[in-house]
Amino acid sequence: MSSVSMDSAPRKNWFRRQLGNAQRSWRESTPGERVVLVVAYVVATFWAIVSLFPLYWMIATALKPPSIAMVLPPEWIPTSISLNNFREAFAGNPVWRWTLNSLIVATAVTAFQVVFATMAGYGFSKKVFPGREILFWLYVSSMMIPPFALVIPLFRLMAEYGLVNTYWGLIAPGLSAPFGVFLMRQFVQTLPSDLFDAARIDGGGELRVFWDIVLPLSKPGIAVLGIFVFMGQWSAFLWPLIVTSSNEMRTLQVGFALLANRELRVNFGALMAAATYMAMPMLIVFFIFQRYFLRGVTIGGVKG
Repeated sequence: MSSVSMDSAPRKNWFRRQLGNAQRSWRESTPGERVVLVVAYVVATFWAIVSLFPLYWMIATALKPPSIAMVLPPEWIPTSISLNNFREAFAGNPVWRWTLNSLIVATAVTAFQVVFATMAGYGFSKKVFPGREILFWLYVSSMMIPPFALVIPLFRLMAEYGLVNTYWGLIAPGLSAPFGVFLMRQFVQTLPSDLFDAARIDGGGELRVFWDIVLPLSKPGIAVLGIFVFMGQWSAFLWPLIVTSSNEMRTLQVGFALLANRELRVNFGALMAAATYMAMPMLIVFFIFQRYFLRGVTIGGVKG
């Protein structure tokens, strides 16, 4: 109980501060500004409803009995709840194995990329060496290469090393990415260099400085990068489709996509159930760490 109260107290204080700021801004605003504010809130609420409606319709259709999933006129609010669509989507298919594969790949790529990107971001932002800026911008400019242009070279490389239809074949191409290095460089640049100098004066080596100073202070940036990488890997489709050949090595996205083409083409309720199941982990991650997304938008614009 104490841990719950400790965790909820900062949230309650944050909401109180936001509410107080909103009330103060309302009292201090002019009538014209209040009209603009009300219109802005109405428009934002409308677009929020429009944006969330496809998600609501997906979940509602997944929970409808199969007999009324596609009736006309549609039943906007389900009058009865059924899990038959989920049972049909899961029946006779290794969904749990696909889920495990997706979790292994997404977690491994996230862990490796966070470590590599943080180390590279520290080196590019706080270390001085010849050609630092040229190397950094050359690496970042590789983001302009279309991913589709890399599919054939990557597949040939995985085939030469015998990594096709293996976990390492799924994981290896995502171990490092220019976006992660750019994000962490921008974040580490905001950390005061005096901390690193003081640690070196105290006798700390580069590994000690990185472990005791860079990693703890970079937790917000690491959280943002981890969320982005995990969600990107969880929803990845093209590379897992190409590099896997057996049904047991499919990821969740590929497995359900192939299943939909074979068996669920006319069963829209089961298709929505599969889509809901695939979307749930990303929704959970988003709602738990949503406060970090705003930080992720502002990190790149902060100068150190």
